Amino acid sequence: MAGKDLGTRYWNDRYLASDHPWDIGAPSPPLATYLDGLIDPDLRILIPGAGRAWEAEHAHRLGFRHVFVIDLTGTPFEDLLSRVPDFPKEHLLVGDFFTHEGQYDRILEQTFFCALDPSLRDRYVQRMHQLLVPGGILTGVLFDQVPNPIGPPFGGTIEEYVSRFRPYFPGVTFERCHNSIGPRAGRELWMKATRPMASLG
Repeated sequence: MAGKDLGTRYWNDRYLASDHPWDIGAPSPPLATYLDGLIDPDLRILIPGAGRAWEAEHAHRLGFRHVFVIDLTGTPFEDLLSRVPDFPKEHLLVGDFFTHEGQYDRILEQTFFCALDPSLRDRYVQRMHQLLVPGGILTGVLFDQVPNPIGPPFGGTIEEYVSRFRPYFPGVTFERCHNSIGPRAGRELWMKATRPMASLG
């Protein structure tokens, strides 16, 4: 581990203390723009480490019917339900992403990867591959900044990301985000990783 227990109690305590500086109080502009461009309301969408779930709210308001969020603690989901009372409660999943079972067309990444202990990054990539249907897409934002050993956020570099993702997502791409919020401008990469149609064996 990176020097601290990043389990359920850690995250629950931070939410209870309103100590969540990663939360911008709105959907991330790159992800909101991506969701605005999707047209199939029946896509199964998972948002892991969703926290207060601004992106889930945005997708729900756009008419997507199968938006699921998962987090180690359900505390921030209370805020989501206060904003969106008709969000399906059965789509609010409290538990460990790494033991979650399901199949999704899209998985959205927003400050989840960088919140995990770096020792879990290869497991993250493997689990994403397992949770996507063939042809499904993992997409979202990763930080392009000097790794931080005392995170979260832990940061990382495009070179590291390519080396970790390519074995499971050979066509993975990264490009600089053009619509980041001001404090993150120049520090965000837009990732798109499609699970191959054929098995990797």
